[in-house]
Amino acid sequence: MNHSSRLVDRVQLRIDEFLTGRTPILRSIGEDVSALGDLSRDFLSGGKRFRARFCEAGWNAVSSTSSEAHPSGSDPIARVGAGLELFHAAALVHDDVIDNSDTRRGAPAAHRRFSSFHADGGWTGDRDEFGRSSAILLGDLLLVWSDEIFAAAEWSLGDRVAAERARAEFNLMRTEVTLGQYLDILEESAWVQHPEHEHLQRAERVVVYKSAKYSIEAPLVIGGSLAGGDDAQLDALRRFGLPVGIAFQLRDDVLGVFGDPAVTGKPAGDDLREGKRTVLLGLARGACSPGERTELDAVVGRSDVDEASIARAQEIIAGSGALERLEERIGQEVSAAMAVLPDAPLRTEGVAELRELAAQVTVRTS
Repeated sequence: MNHSSRLVDRVQLRIDEFLTGRTPILRSIGEDVSALGDLSRDFLSGGKRFRARFCEAGWNAVSSTSSEAHPSGSDPIARVGAGLELFHAAALVHDDVIDNSDTRRGAPAAHRRFSSFHADGGWTGDRDEFGRSSAILLGDLLLVWSDEIFAAAEWSLGDRVAAERARAEFNLMRTEVTLGQYLDILEESAWVQHPEHEHLQRAERVVVYKSAKYSIEAPLVIGGSLAGGDDAQLDALRRFGLPVGIAFQLRDDVLGVFGDPAVTGKPAGDDLREGKRTVLLGLARGACSPGERTELDAVVGRSDVDEASIARAQEIIAGSGALERLEERIGQEVSAAMAVLPDAPLRTEGVAELRELAAQVTVRTS
């Protein structure tokens, strides 16, 4: 079993242990809340675990002792990784409500599943309203639980300074990604009021705060903090993590328009239907003809748009050269990250792991 597979299994074990420990609480309230526990297990089973893996990479870049061999016997990285994955699950549940997405990883989104419970039960009221409200509460519950797991890992660490630094980063991450999510929906609605020359810059701001810092930079710094990293080491992890995180999200922008639904678990062109004002779209709008820009604007943000219109929008984006420019930008961000590593005060073995993970998250099909 390779290094990453072992971590994924350790994180899943911690998640399963935690959810099993919360089952008596749900049962004590009543069987009618069991759906929250069942859906939590479903959403927390499988996945790439990128955030947990970058957290461990941050630890390994600083410490020669693996988290599994920590004197406390608690495997703090597995615990914190589980907390990060619960937080991520909560963010996805809420994100699907905000975007009114039908699917997640090829299965019905949480709010759609709750809506089905309503319909199958013959309950009164609006099924979709019930689905949305229930999914919001599920996401809230996962947020509460993610903090519980993180706190338990802090207390088991035995190093108050390291724990406080990791907690400060976790708190900052949660604030930034929430504000980034707001910026995302703000741009979907307010973009028309901003000058054309600002669109790309505003899209890049969303990339940084909604995804790049939250997905890559913060997990790295949390892991490095838990391992007792000093200021220079944590700064190096930040300078490496941010450009990798940007490249990670830009790859998502490509997949959101051109991804294979059989691989991504999302319909083709879903970002266009949802009205995402991505860097890819900003590049395309800046390079295409006025007539093509009008065609694009007529498609973006329309949930009822047909496949022919999506195909035409894809054709315009590809024909504008935006896809090639975005691929170049991804390469530039990865190069900027790699340039940090030769002089970084990090362990050689940890640097090799960082290089490998950066390649995995920026060259992918889902």
